[in-house]
Order: sequence, then C-alpha cells, then structure tokens
Amino acid sequence: MDTFVGFGEFFKKMRMKTGLTLRQFCMQNDLDPGNISKIERGLAPPPSSKKNLEKYADLLKLKKNSDDWYTFFDLASACSGKIPPDMMDNNELVQKLPLVFRTLRGQSVPPDKLDELIKLIRRS
Repeated sequence: MDTFVGFGEFFKKMRMKTGLTLRQFCMQNDLDPGNISKIERGLAPPPSSKKNLEKYADLLKLKKNSDDWYTFFDLASACSGKIPPDMMDNNELVQKLPLVFRTLRGQSVPPDKLDELIKLIRRS
C-alpha cells in the first residue's frame, strides 16, 4: 500500500492549497469524501485514466504544464509502475532509459553517455 502514498500526500497538499477541507472540496466538486480520503492517505491508487487525472488536476487548480501539473501526473504514473506517457512518446529518450535504470541501481555509467542523456532530456 505504501506505493500510493507519494501521490496521496501530493494530492492532499494541493487540495489544502485551495483552502478547502476535504469535505468542502468534495462537496464543492461532487466527489465522494471517502474515496478522496483513501487517495490522500495512500490507501487507494490514483485514477488510472488521463481524463480523470486531468479532472482532478483541474479541481486542484493545477496550471497545465506547470511543475505541480507534471509532478501530479508523474506521481500517478510512478504509483502505477509506469513511465509517464509523454516520455514514452520520445523514442530517442526511451532508448536511453536503460542508462537511467543502471544509474539508479548504482551501476557505473560512462560519463559521456550520462551527459548525452542529460542533453536529450533537456531538449525534450
């Protein structure tokens, strides 16, 4: 269950930025407080559909393409064990992902390859 905590904590933080309690937020947006509470506590997974994630992002007043917007969607993907779809659309980046995985596992990656990946990510 800890898998969902990061998304839930971020969801709650963004909801609190709206100045609304959980119940107020749910009443104002016609949502089930029990379900939202489970999401915020990491007991339920984030919505799996992009449409629902966008709905929640809008209700949380996340500005499209802002850091908070991307964090929201990235955490949802991570909780689902997936790479964000917009990253998967970049074939060149996808080919470089094994470098990232090796680095995260603590394996050595040649500095020139890592620099190449960093440049690619910044261009994306």
